[in-house]
Amino acid sequence: MKNRGEIVLLAVVLAVICLFDLSFSWKSQEIEAAADQYAMDDKGNVNYFKKQDYKDSLWNEEVYFNYTLKEVKEKELALGLDLQGGMHVILEVSPAEIVKSLAGSSVDATFEEALKAAELAQRESQETFAALFFDALVEAKDGANVAYYFAKSSNKDRLSYNTANGEVEKYIEEEVADAVDRAYEIVRTRIDQFGVTQPNVQKIQGTSRIQIELPGVDNPERVRGLLQGVAKLEFYEVWDENEAAPVLAQLNSIWVEKNKTAEEEVATPAEEESLFEGDSAATDSAKVEETVVSPLYKMQARGFFYALEDTAAINDMLRDADVKAATPAKLMFAWDNQPTNFSQGTDAMYLIKLNLLRKEREPKLSGEVISDARQSYDQNGRPSISMSMDVTGARKWKKLTADNIGRPIAIVLDNRVYSAPTVQVEIANGNSEISGNFSVDEAKDLANILKAGKLPAPTRIVEEVVVGPSLGKVAQGQGVTSVVVGIVLVILFMIVYYGKGGGTAVAALVANVFFIFGVLANLGAALTLPGIAGIVLTIGMSIDANVLIFERIREERRNGLLLLDAIKTGYQKAFWTIFDANLTTLLTALMLFVFGTGPIKGFAITLIWGIIFSFFTAVFLTREIIVAIVKKKGNDSSFSFETALSSKMTGGSTFDFIGKRKIAYGISAVMIIVGLGALFTNNLKFGVDFKGGRSYVVEFAKDVVPSKLEADLVKTLETADVKTYGSDNVLKITTAYLVDEESAEADAEVLAKVKEVVASHTGTSFATDDAASEGTFIIASSSKVGATIADDIKKNAWEAVGFSILVIFAYIWLRFRKAQFGLGAIIALIHDTLIVLSAFAIATMLGVSLEVDQVFVAAILTIVGYSINDTVVVFDHVRERFRENAGISAKETFNQAINNTLNRTVITSITTLLVIIILLVFGGEVLRGFSFSMLVGILIGTYSSIFIASPIVYDTTPKTEKETAEIV
Repeated sequence: MKNRGEIVLLAVVLAVICLFDLSFSWKSQEIEAAADQYAMDDKGNVNYFKKQDYKDSLWNEEVYFNYTLKEVKEKELALGLDLQGGMHVILEVSPAEIVKSLAGSSVDATFEEALKAAELAQRESQETFAALFFDALVEAKDGANVAYYFAKSSNKDRLSYNTANGEVEKYIEEEVADAVDRAYEIVRTRIDQFGVTQPNVQKIQGTSRIQIELPGVDNPERVRGLLQGVAKLEFYEVWDENEAAPVLAQLNSIWVEKNKTAEEEVATPAEEESLFEGDSAATDSAKVEETVVSPLYKMQARGFFYALEDTAAINDMLRDADVKAATPAKLMFAWDNQPTNFSQGTDAMYLIKLNLLRKEREPKLSGEVISDARQSYDQNGRPSISMSMDVTGARKWKKLTADNIGRPIAIVLDNRVYSAPTVQVEIANGNSEISGNFSVDEAKDLANILKAGKLPAPTRIVEEVVVGPSLGKVAQGQGVTSVVVGIVLVILFMIVYYGKGGGTAVAALVANVFFIFGVLANLGAALTLPGIAGIVLTIGMSIDANVLIFERIREERRNGLLLLDAIKTGYQKAFWTIFDANLTTLLTALMLFVFGTGPIKGFAITLIWGIIFSFFTAVFLTREIIVAIVKKKGNDSSFSFETALSSKMTGGSTFDFIGKRKIAYGISAVMIIVGLGALFTNNLKFGVDFKGGRSYVVEFAKDVVPSKLEADLVKTLETADVKTYGSDNVLKITTAYLVDEESAEADAEVLAKVKEVVASHTGTSFATDDAASEGTFIIASSSKVGATIADDIKKNAWEAVGFSILVIFAYIWLRFRKAQFGLGAIIALIHDTLIVLSAFAIATMLGVSLEVDQVFVAAILTIVGYSINDTVVVFDHVRERFRENAGISAKETFNQAINNTLNRTVITSITTLLVIIILLVFGGEVLRGFSFSMLVGILIGTYSSIFIASPIVYDTTPKTEKETAEIV
């Protein structure tokens, strides 16, 4: 065997990397357990605030090698929202509002009509909103110049009344894109301040949408307010140390005295809230003073700096009623936007001067006056920000800078200080440069933030999913059970059927799962319930390569080869078959990744890496294990690839599959016709992500009849669908009421009506507890998908299926050099898809509650990959038989190939079906449709590989080629 050393080295390196990456998860769990122990009282209850204080004290401390707790948390294997609860949101920045703000007072009726036309066209078009709007506006103006709508004094360096339409369109495109970038930056900053562990905020390329995932969030209303609130940019004067010292001293005295009093009255609570491990807060007042707002040290007169572990205690102090009462009206405290990375991590606190002329807080200057801000470079070549202001802003800026020469001015966004540059000279024209220790990216981000004051970029939530923690825990249990039971069943089958050879396949399977978890941790990907489904499916599919190899080896042994030669030949002959089968499956997984969203991407990532690692472990790793075992005794080794059970199944059947193909065609036609009949008479139920609307998973203490509740909901909401969700006391309510309204007010109205009807129908009241109790109900999760984004999701899903089929057709055609092979594969895949759809329709007609949604499409694509895997194996044997058996008829050759692979096809189907049945039984309601589709798909995919794909190749091959054996 060649390259044995390299393969072993690669396996060891992979194992070490995965072990190291997974070790962060183990360390994180260890610290979480320690935090629970620290915050637990005598009754076993955990004080959340104490637990958070414990973690805050370690947040920037090295806890594992040279990694801080923050870095450990970032590197641990995260759980998806469906496994731990949380909130998934897609925000859409309104491009129509952005374009209107660019035109300002120039907006007229023609302009408004062009906006409406663009909004309608965007639902069916792949073009950007800006392009669609501009085309509509120019068409309405009969091709005339439209620059006058947008040319202003603030952008005179970019536009004039004579600017060509092409340049105007480019300007609009850039401004809309910049506005989305600014909205993204504002949202990301707010989320960073929200305190969520491992949040995920990213722009959806090619759209004006931003995707946010917030694990563990249990206050959706607060998140909605945070995400949709208006960004507030302000400029303030800053107190210096001499001005601030007396005030800080007074506040310190109040806080220290108050803590002393609290300690004298109740010693234990004060001790519990000590931030110093091993110290008691009650020992002396000096310990208290260390954690309050006294300046630790000062840097360039910009702010006061504190150790990061003390910031929580300082916030507690500033929120205290007595401290707030003693704080001067002209003083506001504001933290720096990000900690300073020196002296073991510090955070800067700025003391902001407020305007005393008014009762309400008012800045010296607000962000509305900024007309432009761009990343540039200062005179020393360092990244900086250039900004310009309108006439009003320039006048105020001139006075503000003149009054503060040699002093800092704080630039504040949403109560966080982004920069506090020191004024060098009076700035009279409103054009300024902000320099500092910026990277290029930081300068670009700050420029975007500064510009946020100019263009309002209203956002609306077009998709939202809220998963309660109780539902997440149930999903975790279901996922773990599915993986464990699936692995155990496959291990038992492989050992019982292949003996010692099966043992090596089991070792490869365990390595495969270990590598998958390791790479997910390395990539920072979250493990979702569909991701677990991908792992379970990989367990079944990874055995396929081993089955191919072992069946080849058994075949070579029956042909008289010695053990070592049989092993070598078996691996060689199986290699390209396995390669083709895995590559075609990988192509469908890539389509899932490209076109999928949310949890489906998690499924695709898991499946992709599962395919890659299963190929490596089955083709290379098992070979090294087997060679290492048999090399001591060589051909005399007792190592075998069969048991008493498998020895009776030699794969030597002689069934005439080609001769019976027309019967198979007839059976398939009947199944499809019956299914399509059911489809047309009883339409499929589309999930909320395909049709838009809102859905709620409602949990009761007692069973509730869905049909009766549905009747009451329809009276109020006009449209509603209610079904049981896993058990009779949990219902899923879906409604399209106000589906075209995506405002927060519409969300609140629908939710209020649902609560009202449920409460009235069941005689219970809504509760915010983790579980329903006698007389109450809870909403365990909710989701919302706007009509527009539902259309996009549905379109992307079917595009994924279509592209997958076309890519597979092209690959099979090129790989086997005949279009007939590609045609046979595609007809078989379409056949499988239609029958799965038919099965869904028949099941729905019989009362089984199944929905066509993104998860269903994921199942269809997985079935496509699985079915083509089977088909490629048969095709590969057909090609091999034609090369080896010159002169034998095409019909006989096809039959030989199908019969010789029958053993492998059946065994692979059995192992995969085992894990799919486990998913169906233990995977929970979320994966019910996926599991059902996969169950039908695997059965029908196995059938089509034998009775449809190869017979189609045979029937479409010209008669002369059949007779001369020139099919391949």
